[in-house]
Amino acid sequence: MAKILIVEDDICTNEAICEYMKSAGHATLSASDGKQGLLMARDPSVDLVVLDIMLPKMNGMEVLEELRKNSTVPVLMLTAIEDEHTQIASFDSEADDYITKPFSMILLGKRITALLRRSGKSPELSQIQFGDITVDFGGYAAWNRDEQIDLTPKEIELLKLLIEHKGLVLTRSQILDELWGYDTPIIDRTVDTYIKNLRKKLNLNRIVTIKGVGYKYEETL
Repeated sequence: MAKILIVEDDICTNEAICEYMKSAGHATLSASDGKQGLLMARDPSVDLVVLDIMLPKMNGMEVLEELRKNSTVPVLMLTAIEDEHTQIASFDSEADDYITKPFSMILLGKRITALLRRSGKSPELSQIQFGDITVDFGGYAAWNRDEQIDLTPKEIELLKLLIEHKGLVLTRSQILDELWGYDTPIIDRTVDTYIKNLRKKLNLNRIVTIKGVGYKYEETL
């Protein structure tokens, strides 16, 4: 679990990110202006900062420049501004990543996980075990005591996606966008088929169907 600071003046966006990160197992702090955000970001217990650029009292670029004078905490810039100059300026000021609004919450979560992993705060999910069954995500393989289990690469990627977002409900559209891309002509029922195959091949009941919404992974089942 990491402590993540969200510096965003739009209350709805701030709260949505905080709730999503909490559901993913992280602790969150929030600030609604640049000065407050800078003060909170200097706390050594903060593991990562999600920083909006357009902020009252002190903009995100100024916060980042001040923060970098004495801190190496990972910073992900979050903004509605989508132009090359702003992106270059962010990286020149030592931002670690950059994402523009509107954004996918799953994509934001992935970016945050990657930054935490790079900073040593969140280890890569490389393997998991269900009773006698082991799934190796890095090697795209699965087996039980007696034999190899025939999982396709997409089935393994789907299982990993659900586990990385355990406790969170992922819609079929979110899963399709993440694993197949926005422009791939794949229908929602494809996800249902992959889920069915995972449950059958791994004898797995931890993937829960949320009727009319999507799926989530629960470890407590």
